[in-house]
Amino acid sequence: MLAVVLVCNVVLGLLCCYGAWQLWRFKRRLGRAADALLACDRAVHRVLDRAPDAIYKKHAGIHRLREQYQGLEPQLQRAQQALALLSLGQTLWQRRTFIVVPRSRSTRRMP
Repeated sequence: MLAVVLVCNVVLGLLCCYGAWQLWRFKRRLGRAADALLACDRAVHRVLDRAPDAIYKKHAGIHRLREQYQGLEPQLQRAQQALALLSLGQTLWQRRTFIVVPRSRSTRRMP
């Protein structure tokens, strides 16, 4: 009977040692995972910490570009109107020269 109790105690002791070893390994894995998450958190914080200033600067730049664009729109419209007039003039000139074809001297008849 004593031998059975001793064997059971040894088996329970070995199971407890195995369980403790598994918990120790799990603790190490959790520690490494926590360290990796902290490193990611620090990296993200470094990047996003500067984001509001960068966003504000970009917003101001976009505002300036919009103002410049609005200033250039009337010039663009005037240029488009001038090109349209030139195109119309070219079309009319081509029609005029196409319709009025001068005769050459060699084909004229003498009266």
